[in-house]
Amino acid sequence: MKAMINTLASLGLVLVIVGCGTKSTVVLIPDPGGKVGQLAVANQGGQQVLNQANQSVQVTGRQTPPSAVTMLGADEIHATFAEALAAQPLQPTEFVLYFLQDSNELTAESKAVLPQIFQSIQERASTDIVISGHTDKVGENGYNDKLALERAQTTSTILVANGAVPANITVTSHGEGNPLIKTADAVAEPRNRRVEVAIR
Repeated sequence: MKAMINTLASLGLVLVIVGCGTKSTVVLIPDPGGKVGQLAVANQGGQQVLNQANQSVQVTGRQTPPSAVTMLGADEIHATFAEALAAQPLQPTEFVLYFLQDSNELTAESKAVLPQIFQSIQERASTDIVISGHTDKVGENGYNDKLALERAQTTSTILVANGAVPANITVTSHGEGNPLIKTADAVAEPRNRRVEVAIR
């Protein structure tokens, strides 16, 4: 009977299938965003490095070096690791809401996005919602920290009024410190006047 393990690696996913004996197969696949990291498969016999999508090695024991790196086809990966792939948790869903200048009022376009957020929270039965408030670089740092927090709190209030559980929400303020679009000081940038909502 084969046991399957699915492990998150840096900038990619690693699939490991362990046989009844000592033979194991390791495959590096892209993460949901398409990024592929690098993985060293090492034992007392040696090491192989995986750094491209769908690269694979086999390990047959502690003393025997990992096999040469081979490429597996997508069909073979899905057939071999179907159970592990199906067991992966849903990836976070992210939304960006924009605000009127010097205000915690959502733009009309962002108000139209709210039903999608409500639906995502319900479909996932989410217990982890992170709301991060941001501003552009117009105004003093302290004021912008407060405004960004107000935007995040306003968003939280809207989500709670539409079914989200308050205990499942984390509210943070980045002020002007984490702009989506880098600008000089005192530049009004609508895309930086935002709240990011991550639903896990």
